[in-house]
Amino acid sequence: MRYDLRQARPDDLDGARSVILDTLYRDLGYGYTPAWHGDVIDLDGAYLRTPRHALFVAALTHDDGREEVVATTAVRAVAPTSPPHPAWLAERYPAGRTAQLFRVYVRPEHRRHGLARGLVDLATRFVADTPGYDVLCLHTDTRVEGAEAFWRSVAKEIHDGRDGDPTRFQTVHFEIPFG
Repeated sequence: MRYDLRQARPDDLDGARSVILDTLYRDLGYGYTPAWHGDVIDLDGAYLRTPRHALFVAALTHDDGREEVVATTAVRAVAPTSPPHPAWLAERYPAGRTAQLFRVYVRPEHRRHGLARGLVDLATRFVADTPGYDVLCLHTDTRVEGAEAFWRSVAKEIHDGRDGDPTRFQTVHFEIPFG
């Protein structure tokens, strides 16, 4: 299969939105929540028209030349907030100097092709090349199959906030070194 990993273009946005929404509903099971997912509705405003933010995609090129977005990763210049995260963790990340990874999603049939790792590498280079960032952080819900192992392979754990309740998010926070 031929994949093109790149910073998203306007014509990638519908495909990216489809990957993100399918992941929220099918894989994560909680669906679209306006308080958490406003960027998904306005990908252009959130990532293409906002300085220091970016959306990255993996596009599969079919034999007929048609491209299909099959994976996403996003960077936003926002720090974790408290709540829902611990106050000391939010204080660790200065506003304006913190980049955070979001929307690292790969369609199930395209997993195990290095797409998430490749997109995270592109996002990390973007952060390193963008003036003003001191840190790149993320958080993941360890109930998602493969998420914890993946992040441990590319990032450093900062805080394990799991409480063992399988009905609630089991969040671990990480940082990715760059520079």
